[in-house]
Amino acid sequence: MPRILIIDDEAPIRRVLRDILENENYQVDDAATGMEALQHIKEQDFDAVFCDIKMPEMDGIEVLEALRLESDVPVIMLSGHGTIETAVEAIKKGAFDFIPKPPDLNRLLITLRNALEKKNLTTENKVLKKAVKLQSQMIGESAPMLEVKDMIEKVAPTNARVLITGENGTGKELVARQLHELSPRNHGPFIEVNCAAIPSELIESQLFGHEKGAFTSAIKQRKGDFELADGGTLFLDEIGDMSLSAQAKVLRALQENKIVRVGGEKEIPVNVRIVAATNKNLKTEIEKGNFREDLYHRLSVIVIQVPPLRERKDDIPLLVENFVNLIAQDMGKAAPQFEDEAIEALQQYQWTGNIRELHNIVERLVILCGSEITKDDVVRFGSPLH
Repeated sequence: MPRILIIDDEAPIRRVLRDILENENYQVDDAATGMEALQHIKEQDFDAVFCDIKMPEMDGIEVLEALRLESDVPVIMLSGHGTIETAVEAIKKGAFDFIPKPPDLNRLLITLRNALEKKNLTTENKVLKKAVKLQSQMIGESAPMLEVKDMIEKVAPTNARVLITGENGTGKELVARQLHELSPRNHGPFIEVNCAAIPSELIESQLFGHEKGAFTSAIKQRKGDFELADGGTLFLDEIGDMSLSAQAKVLRALQENKIVRVGGEKEIPVNVRIVAATNKNLKTEIEKGNFREDLYHRLSVIVIQVPPLRERKDDIPLLVENFVNLIAQDMGKAAPQFEDEAIEALQQYQWTGNIRELHNIVERLVILCGSEITKDDVVRFGSPLH
């Protein structure tokens, strides 16, 4: 049941609002002064607040400002002496809405419902962001991983282009995301393009967008990923699989910071940081004629080599612990414990599929085994391909 706080120095107003809200099955607390209200909020979580503007000692705007330092609870301002200027000031300082007194009952309840929906969305957003952050953490304290982390910390604050190399499943996308999160562009978008998953005839439209009628299925104008990533980071994964014609256009975009949509003529300025990744040896691909040497030099200002799991087996206990917690949380069950011998057994494998393979095996063990995972469980259910 949502809990609502009413802040008003007039007892009759507090009483009327309490009756209305309790009739709608809300839990209600009230306060006669701003200081009393702030004390309530320190002691109790509220889902929404109604706050009068004109009060002695501490007025509603001052209460709102103090609340914003402590909480993101939606605040609906009330006033019998309100003007447009007062309402605008309240909204600018973070109020959810402004309702004149005496309040219209329907508007009051609709505004409250909207405020509660916003709070729920904000809470869900925070949970999702926390989950994403947990999943995108760089786990590992081995020497190779510390070297990678050091490179990320040095490079992330710059606009330098980065080429991430490494085998499949080593965590190249995590490195790209860390570069974005630790950069000044972290409030901008992070757009990922898997160049290997998009057919060669569609990759240019995906990257640069298209104008209406540019080809048979282009029934409307579409922005490409370069435009969508403006102000942020564009991650070109598996760039070694990109067609030569698309490579030429990417090279031009990097040289001029401009793109032209498929079927268009207008040059569109773009401000993106390019991070690319590949599991191929691009120098070998250049010799074979599959990759442009000039594009390689544009992309490889900084090269970060992500080590395979077999070269960082000391990190397996930390990785297992992280995966177990995330998987158990997702399944809504208690995290099982791995015996030391079970971890040692996992460290004996060669892990040709790297981190991705380890994650899959840990997930299988969490699903199929009990509260304690033994060496026998690992041998029975966890053997990867050698």
